[in-house]
Amino acid sequence: MSRREIEVADRTWSGRALDLASVVLPGVRRVRAQKIPFARAWSEANQEALVSGKSLWVALGDSMTQGIGARTVSGGWVPRLDARLGDRFAVVNLSMSGARIADVLDDQLPRMLALTPALVTVLVGANDMLTPARRRGVEKRFIDLLDRLPAGRSVVATLPHGNAAADTVNALLDTAGARGRIQVADMRGPALGPLRGSLADDWFHPNDVGYARIAGIFEGPVRAATSFRVGD
Repeated sequence: MSRREIEVADRTWSGRALDLASVVLPGVRRVRAQKIPFARAWSEANQEALVSGKSLWVALGDSMTQGIGARTVSGGWVPRLDARLGDRFAVVNLSMSGARIADVLDDQLPRMLALTPALVTVLVGANDMLTPARRRGVEKRFIDLLDRLPAGRSVVATLPHGNAAADTVNALLDTAGARGRIQVADMRGPALGPLRGSLADDWFHPNDVGYARIAGIFEGPVRAATSFRVGD
């Protein structure tokens, strides 16, 4: 079986597993039902952002940047952080539920090329950690991602997962951060706080409490990347 066939089979298996879980577990079904309305809400908000005349913040990533699991779209970490910053940006959220690093590279980054963002945030990789097949090649894809992000204006989250692939990616991010190419939003260790009370009904995505914590993790690095002082 070729690598492409393995990836297709892996994606198909994962999709079927989630479909089955959504039937058996009401919490999974409730959270999955947010995908279309949240994506539609962001699409409409993006159109408004592009004609706002404000500095652009482009958010890249997966369902966590969509805010899936929060009670409403505004409960996700991106709107929460935007409010903390005083709504200084017009947010263009190019994230997509289920996205992996390859989706950011192949779809989201090319769409960003037509823009000139003052800030870029990246929170992706959880879907790449789900199986050994998905972890294959993660280091190379993250190297490509870092090479293509605008230097000095990008904030990238580390992976909280405790495996060798995540450790390798996090080392790459630490090195890029030390060189000043990116700011690092560190989600390792105790940064995300206790899981109890911070997960949505599917026990995978954050809820409002979890997203508030993620907004807090990103705030310092975002202010550093945009020359804002914490407390401004």
